[in-house]
Amino acid sequence: MTRKYFGTDGMRGKVGETPITPDFVMRMGYAAGKVLATSGKKGVEKPAVLIGKDTRVSGYMLESALEAGFTAAGVDVLLVGPMPTPAVAYLTRALRLSAGIVISASHNPFDDNGIKFFSGNGAMLPDSIESAIEAEIERPLKCMSSAKLGKVRRIDDAAGRYIEFCKSTFPTRLDLRGVRIVVDCANGAAYHIAPHVFHELGADVTTVGTQPDGFNINDRVGATSPQALQMAVKSNKADLGIALDGDGDRLMMVDARGRLYDGDQLLYIIACHRHALGELRGGVAGTLMTNLGFEHALARLKVPFARARVGDRYVLELLQARGWQLGGENSGHIVCLDKHTTGDGIVSALQVLRALVENGTTLGKATSTMKMYPQVLLNVQVKKGYDFLKHPGVRRAISEAETAMDGTGRVLVRASGTEPVLRVMVEGKSGPRVKRWANRIAHAVRDTA
Repeated sequence: MTRKYFGTDGMRGKVGETPITPDFVMRMGYAAGKVLATSGKKGVEKPAVLIGKDTRVSGYMLESALEAGFTAAGVDVLLVGPMPTPAVAYLTRALRLSAGIVISASHNPFDDNGIKFFSGNGAMLPDSIESAIEAEIERPLKCMSSAKLGKVRRIDDAAGRYIEFCKSTFPTRLDLRGVRIVVDCANGAAYHIAPHVFHELGADVTTVGTQPDGFNINDRVGATSPQALQMAVKSNKADLGIALDGDGDRLMMVDARGRLYDGDQLLYIIACHRHALGELRGGVAGTLMTNLGFEHALARLKVPFARARVGDRYVLELLQARGWQLGGENSGHIVCLDKHTTGDGIVSALQVLRALVENGTTLGKATSTMKMYPQVLLNVQVKKGYDFLKHPGVRRAISEAETAMDGTGRVLVRASGTEPVLRVMVEGKSGPRVKRWANRIAHAVRDTA
């Protein structure tokens, strides 16, 4: 599908620039409402949607714009305020609604924002529905008559419902008593939820990044800036640390020594534990960015592995196509389809903790059988529409790097689906060589971008 407005993870951009403007978002809400009204369940007189958001100051404006658009289309709206992305997916499904909408730009800075949709079953919106919404946006907005306008109400117990759901994914026979955990919520949507989940399961919880002010989301805290968590774990003599991103669907963890564990390593812990218990259905899905060490470690266990395109959307598609349950990205998106319909940082952390508690082990010991290859990822700023394949110098640098790897590593260059950057990844057995070739490719891109 060719998308004009939707990317791989909804719509995202700078606030005040199309498509993240109040007038466009209102028209998008109206368009989505019209599509839902015509494609909804039979017998349902009026569709209803749920809207959640992260802690960005622009969330108020965009929430109001969406609310106006949906109600103008005759769709009822339920508001939950700041709420993690996976919580919106869960609540949409639990309340039998037509769709769920998240206002968030995930790990991006506060002056970005975005819109992401979930279907009524808590999964990502099908391409056909996204296409229909884009087509409807181009048509004139015609407000419904007063008698047919949608209504708006707030769900006051949404946080409590989601906390209980997260706890339900952790075995009732286990608890976290005696475990000292630092939880970093990135000053984002999980700030009033994640600490309660781990505390109510018995852990001794210290928090970082739980004082959002509308501007400090992801600012030197969270899964994309784990240094604050690493320092807090060591200074508090904690057993481990958990870092989420701004919308709560990414996970990184830190051990007592301050060592960071990424999505590949955490997914490996979950996969190994389930494999040992006979609970792993099928194989494990990764992406083009998944470390070679992860693939080789699973091969030693004779666990099938497959790579999807980068993006949790494509991991989910691969899992569904193969009938598997477990997959993820090294960025920290981990999907456990037997627990949730989408990636969830809190739920994923609980699956890792289950493995550690049941095996009486640590993050370091649980990952000791997986040797990670040195991997360098550079984000190079480029202009919108930049195509590196059109530049001989960039193609030559990539070809030379692949030749230098000589089958012992990988080179991957791709455009980001969420930011105006080109991602350059080089992976191999030699750290210095990997770094040198990544920098050479990035330099070639900068010369032409």
